[in-house]
Amino acid sequence: MSAPSVNELREAPIYSFAEAAHYLRLPPTTVRAWCLGQRYYDAKRVPRRFASVIDIADRKAKRMSFVNLVELFVLAAIRRKHEVGLPQVRQAVAYLKKKFPSPHPLADHDFQTNGVDLFAEKFGDLLNLSREGQVEMKQFILAHLRCVQRDTAGVPMKLYLVPRNPKVDITKRERGAVVIDPRFGFGRPVLDGTGIRADVVVERFSAGESTEALAEDYGRPQEDIEEVIRCELPLAA
Repeated sequence: MSAPSVNELREAPIYSFAEAAHYLRLPPTTVRAWCLGQRYYDAKRVPRRFASVIDIADRKAKRMSFVNLVELFVLAAIRRKHEVGLPQVRQAVAYLKKKFPSPHPLADHDFQTNGVDLFAEKFGDLLNLSREGQVEMKQFILAHLRCVQRDTAGVPMKLYLVPRNPKVDITKRERGAVVIDPRFGFGRPVLDGTGIRADVVVERFSAGESTEALAEDYGRPQEDIEEVIRCELPLAA
């Protein structure tokens, strides 16, 4: 049996909503709503339903792919900057799909190269942002997109998770120490440059090993080990 191709690994439905919410620091209810849609009641108390925003890899099993994580990562950037409701998100993504005929427009290379302006402008209109606010949103999105490493064809290959250290400004730091790469660690977060799963580092730390000892073992700065622990420990707990 041949090993799966890189494309198969990127599209494999392996992430639960809980995992995606943890990795991207989003409320689980938000991930679920963006992936499956959401019921609501209109002013006359008539039940309605919003369509989902992202086409996930396995809707029946409620599982997401690496590409889906990249899409959510972009939306999570907006969510952290502005309290954006599902209707606005859905409208902005629908607009983007018209401009970029792709099943995953937020993860597409064209979005990073020439679609962010359109996306920020559309979101700005929906949120009544000034021109300055739209420019700020564009820069914020671009800062997060630098956390997505692509191959020569523009295909997403790695997703560097935003550091959980509140002292770190993502707009001034390109990448963190924890990365999701579908080729390593069964697609779970690993310590960048080692392929060592973050949960293994946390397991050793929880067993009593110090961050200093772990840093020495892995040949990495202590702050990288601390970042891994911040990233993974809440999920492990």
